[in-house]
Amino acid sequence: MKQLLYVVAFSTLLFACGNKEESQITSDLINNPITAADSATVDQDNLPFFEFEEEVKDFGKITQGESVKTVFKFRNVGKTNLIISSAQGSCGCTVPQWPKEPIKPGEKGEIEVVFNSEGKSGLQNKTITLVANTIPNTKVIALKGEILAPSSNSVSYTHLRAHETGRNL
Repeated sequence: MKQLLYVVAFSTLLFACGNKEESQITSDLINNPITAADSATVDQDNLPFFEFEEEVKDFGKITQGESVKTVFKFRNVGKTNLIISSAQGSCGCTVPQWPKEPIKPGEKGEIEVVFNSEGKSGLQNKTITLVANTIPNTKVIALKGEILAPSSNSVSYTHLRAHETGRNL
């Protein structure tokens, strides 16, 4: 019985490793033309380029637990399509949405960002890093503002109302 098990295991390994088809990964979607080897040959005037209306948005003062949504508007002032491959917030509380389609030269685009202030207090500075087919290949935009935490000795209207009606929160 053990010999049969060894034969089956060996056969499985032999045939599983025999697949000679190779999948190819291409970088056609994001092709940043500059590398260490050819940096002198790239015509940077013909590349896409971000032009933001505002690179830093101040959401002012908000109460802890509120979410703030804002939109960063930009235009591709370059001469080729602008492709944003990713957008990453500096923490999980900052979530960006970006256009997945190429932005043609002269066209506008938007990055929508939602900031959740749950568990935060005081002055906040959050960044969003965009990766695109530009030089440099990253662009950083930011949110800032102040989170006002409720004082621990104050009683909220919700708690008072729940007490009056006899309901649990």
